Amino acid sequence: MNPGDTREYDPAAISPDGRVAFSYMPGGALGDIYLRPANGAGVPEPLVKSVTQKHPNHWSLDGRFLIYDDHTTQKQDLWIVPMSGDSHTPVPFLVTPADETSGQFSPDTRWVAYSSDESGRREVSVQGFVPDRVPAAGVGKWQISTAGGDKPRWRRDGKELYYIALDGKMMAVPIKSTATTFEPGVAIPLFDTHVTGFVPYDVAPDGRFLLNTILEDTTANSSPITVVLNWTAALKK
Repeated sequence: MNPGDTREYDPAAISPDGRVAFSYMPGGALGDIYLRPANGAGVPEPLVKSVTQKHPNHWSLDGRFLIYDDHTTQKQDLWIVPMSGDSHTPVPFLVTPADETSGQFSPDTRWVAYSSDESGRREVSVQGFVPDRVPAAGVGKWQISTAGGDKPRWRRDGKELYYIALDGKMMAVPIKSTATTFEPGVAIPLFDTHVTGFVPYDVAPDGRFLLNTILEDTTANSSPITVVLNWTAALKK
């Protein structure tokens, strides 16, 4: 894993204490999950190794858990790695006939938002999270999107959940929750997006959005720019 290495390290998830979990496999194919300090120091350490392809999705805000999707030949499932202590044995979270990905811990680590095609199209849902249970999915599941959605993200205080609708609109859903209850509100469109990538956007602690936006090629239809010099002379005529 040298600077000149042509193998891919993508996607990545950054922990609260500055560690990066990323997918890596020699030859350019994404595969196992490794850990490395965000400053690039040291030798990457293997975290999850298997014959399947894996993508790290998100660290919990307290740094105790990492959620990732595991690819079979036809679908993706969500697994969780306990990061405290010496044992990092993955625990299944959602292993179902559906395709689940984009797992995101709530700020209090009690809930996981994710996208799934269980209904026949991709929708955003929330499921309870119980660390000591195998599988770790807790009781209760709520579908958040109503007309298709993907790529959920939590607001830092946990009182809103965002996702991207099928038409590209950024949606916001108010959330009321306690240690044992969860109540989503009605989704509200915020603005249009034109994003790309496995991690197409994120939400800063102050509520601002960082978008990985596709820039349209306007060179073919762009209008010429006219520069007028000494324009004040024309006013005297």
